[in-house]
Amino acid sequence: MEPAPGPQEKYQLITRNLQEVLGEDKLMAILKERELKIYWGTATTGKPHVAYFVPMSKIADFLKAGCEVTILFADLHAYLDNMKAPWELLELRTRYYEHVIKAMLESIGVPLEKLKFIRGTDYQLSKEYTLDVYRLSSVVTQHDAKKAGAEVVKQVEHPLLSGLLYPGLQALDEEYLKVDAQFGGVDQRKIFTFAEKYLPSLGYAKRIHLMNPMVPGLTGSKMSSSEEDSKIDLLDRKEDVKKKLKKAFCEPGNVENNGVLSFIKHVLFPLKSEFVVLREEKWGGNKTYTAYEALEKDFAEQVVHPGDLKNSVEVALNKLLDPIREKFNNPELKKLSSAAYPTPSKAKPGEKGTKNSEPEDVVPSRLDIRVGKVISVEKHPDADSLYVEKIDVGEAEPRTVVSGLVHFVPKEQLQDRLVVLLCNLKPQKMRGVESQGMVLCASSVGEPRQVEPLDPPAGCCAGERVFVEGYEGGEPDEELKPKKKVFEKLQADFRVSEDCVAQWKQRNFLTKLGTVSCKSLKGGSIS
Repeated sequence: MEPAPGPQEKYQLITRNLQEVLGEDKLMAILKERELKIYWGTATTGKPHVAYFVPMSKIADFLKAGCEVTILFADLHAYLDNMKAPWELLELRTRYYEHVIKAMLESIGVPLEKLKFIRGTDYQLSKEYTLDVYRLSSVVTQHDAKKAGAEVVKQVEHPLLSGLLYPGLQALDEEYLKVDAQFGGVDQRKIFTFAEKYLPSLGYAKRIHLMNPMVPGLTGSKMSSSEEDSKIDLLDRKEDVKKKLKKAFCEPGNVENNGVLSFIKHVLFPLKSEFVVLREEKWGGNKTYTAYEALEKDFAEQVVHPGDLKNSVEVALNKLLDPIREKFNNPELKKLSSAAYPTPSKAKPGEKGTKNSEPEDVVPSRLDIRVGKVISVEKHPDADSLYVEKIDVGEAEPRTVVSGLVHFVPKEQLQDRLVVLLCNLKPQKMRGVESQGMVLCASSVGEPRQVEPLDPPAGCCAGERVFVEGYEGGEPDEELKPKKKVFEKLQADFRVSEDCVAQWKQRNFLTKLGTVSCKSLKGGSIS
């Protein structure tokens, strides 16, 4: 039997791979006296995906360090966050979360009997808690409440009052769950500092806050439930896992915003203390890494190929997902999954729905718009007004795109720039060269005609999803059918605002880093 870890060893386990700790001295002081009490909360909104293994892996660390861990299924928060979980689906989604989170923990060997599970509505509707919500609302400013929720609560054009309540409830949870510390992603930092500021005003203690880094998704941006290409669902089939990993952003030698490497660092290494890169003998055979830094160094120096890295992650990930798939392969849980996340009806009224029916709603989420990086630009061999570009959109190979920009944008201004690319148009030949996308540009209204490619926010990565405000959810069509004219119907309402921001029906085009814009064509059209 291994000896129990001492305070310093516990501290190392609790804080490893974290981005930030608020209250380090208090943490060490508690560890010298007793076990730490900590909670992690998850709002029961979109379907959990593989990035949830990151907090699960830390929960395993907390248990190894002897912590008393509570997992909160924050059902009321899910409803308050701009009704991400409709009231009629709240109970179903909370049950789904309970089953799937427990299945994840079991798949990584965490003993469930050592954890405490609780729902927000088990105590958040009590008289005492409700009075504390009112007490808190009498001291918190509107400015502070809005600021605290800015990175967590869904931001919309006309925010609801419920979004302002959200941070206060999360702060009160620390007191009502009787914990020493709260654990979450670094995107929760403003809520954590809000809690540290306001809980003492009610006579409650300031808690310790432990923050994980935000792990990039497979496209290089934050892994998100609302971005289908950025995440792998826990119940995805093996062929879907392969397909999504194949498209994952994993540029040779690039260790920045690399979702594949990040998953290894934050999930696979902490669980196994090693990672095996699977390779054919002619490429050096399998290699076992016992330190993540050594793997990252070899990848940076291109000793490890992206293809081998993806294949190795695919094998390791499927081992984690297999027991979850097996658990959900029973009629009761299949029924729960379908009821909690119903598929919108895809047939027109009066028509019989079929499995392959196309959705009839013409909404921006049906467009697969991504950030692209122009790798090369050449004149079309048979057309003076056309460029042929190679554009990286986070897939295994860059796309070939033909654009009529020769008379508007000099070649050197396109080279290496970030652009906004519509990726799910049906490929078509333009003067003999097949174009696999469309570079979206702003155009002036009057003469002489001016054209400017749309600009994603600085810092974006190739492959990052571009969405319209309020339409973050929804999966884009695999391919837009020309006869349906989905793009043409939506494009009729594309405009550039007076602030040079790209919009659809006065709703901004966005990435996770901000608005999409153009340089100067106020009031212009977009095509």
